[in-house]
Amino acid sequence: MNHSNPRPRLVILLGPTCVGKTEAAIKLAGEYGGEIISADSMQVYRHMDIGTAKPTPEEQSLAVHHLIDLINPDEEFDAAMFGKRAGEEIDRLSNEGKNIFVVGGTGLYIKSLTGGLFGGPGADSNLRNSYREEMRRYGREYLFEKLKKRDEAAAKRIHPNDVFRIIRALEVLELSGESIIAKQNEHNFGSAAYDYIKIGFIADRDRLYKRINERVERMIRDGLAGEVRGLMEMGYGETKPMRSFGYRHTVNCIKGMYDIGEAVRLIKRDTRHYAKRQITWFKTDSEIEWFDHSGIDAVKIKIESFWK
Repeated sequence: MNHSNPRPRLVILLGPTCVGKTEAAIKLAGEYGGEIISADSMQVYRHMDIGTAKPTPEEQSLAVHHLIDLINPDEEFDAAMFGKRAGEEIDRLSNEGKNIFVVGGTGLYIKSLTGGLFGGPGADSNLRNSYREEMRRYGREYLFEKLKKRDEAAAKRIHPNDVFRIIRALEVLELSGESIIAKQNEHNFGSAAYDYIKIGFIADRDRLYKRINERVERMIRDGLAGEVRGLMEMGYGETKPMRSFGYRHTVNCIKGMYDIGEAVRLIKRDTRHYAKRQITWFKTDSEIEWFDHSGIDAVKIKIESFWK
């Protein structure tokens, strides 16, 4: 269906962690003869399977997945690199006439596909250091309030705890005299490389939190501690992905900082917090049409209409 259009056509399935994206994507890809491009910033790492909820070998046998198990945990990977690799896969699959499903919860990765990444003025280390010093002295709230006063549009898009993006927004404003939001909108105008629809899966808070708790408990049963020990033995214990939730808590448990019960509690808590941040990010995107996580039939109607 894709090859008849000059631009590749993407069905983007997104939403918070544990909402059921993988299950839905596998069903849809199987039914429509499609292949899946993962837009998950953790599933790119080899040897990190249980804690990233990577599709199992059985699930991967039901639908072809791309952009998982790309690199080792001590290698660099970012949204720009994802955009390049995903673009290559999309072009190939489109030329083969395949239906393409982009699936994941990493908003920045999806943004790198649908609008490209706004570079803006280069980083100014002195300016960034001055903002970091303000944060150390007065706290994150102070820095966020500064952003609200200077760039209300950016403050509405950025989570108050996202220090990196707060500093970047202040930096762009200082160096260019313009809001980072205005810069992004200017950059995105007319730049879309693909035709796409964004389908968001959502569940009410109680159901989502129940699914999160169940997944964490399943990860423990499936051997998360053994996976983490293996990664530590391979020399990956201090790498960036090992500082993500789930992995860092398990490392701390193995080191004796707290017991497994406390590790499980913290993983559940931080996974809930992550899901809330994902929802906050996605809710600012007016292109997303939201569906209940169990509403696969309605999603099929939307997809078929898009392809027609």
